[in-house]
Amino acid sequence: MSKPTQFRVKLNEFRLQWRVLSFYERFEQIIAHILSVVISVIIVVSLWQLIRAVVALSLSGALNPLDHAIFQAVFGMVMTLLIAMEFKHSITRVMLRRDHIVQVKTVILVAMLAIARKFIILDPATDPARIAALAAALIALGSVYWLMRQRDDPVDAAIAERAVWDRETRD
Repeated sequence: MSKPTQFRVKLNEFRLQWRVLSFYERFEQIIAHILSVVISVIIVVSLWQLIRAVVALSLSGALNPLDHAIFQAVFGMVMTLLIAMEFKHSITRVMLRRDHIVQVKTVILVAMLAIARKFIILDPATDPARIAALAAALIALGSVYWLMRQRDDPVDAAIAERAVWDRETRD
């Protein structure tokens, strides 16, 4: 199938899906598309800033990953990019109608990434109570994420198995 024909098929599918959406579902789709564009811009700008920082550090001879301040700065930027990309992935799933709302598992995963980022950029002189609080939050979020995966994995496996069975019986 050629590119223009493929595009027409996708456009026709979109039009058909758009007609059956309720007012709120259309609103949700529009917001998801706007958020997707905004987050894409943030990702591109963040990536550009990361590249500029690494190149500037390299050219000045200051790129030393063993230097704690440089490590914090560079990996803090990398983690920020990962968090933004995970948000973008979540919004893309909404746009593709795989999920109707942003999934709680994704929000928990992003929160875990944010706490991991916080650990990376922590000042070495941070008080132990703050580190313990962050660790407790990370353990709690990790536990909730694990429990949700335990709940969803059998369901996802059954759905995948059913899809394979449907494909085999169609052929």
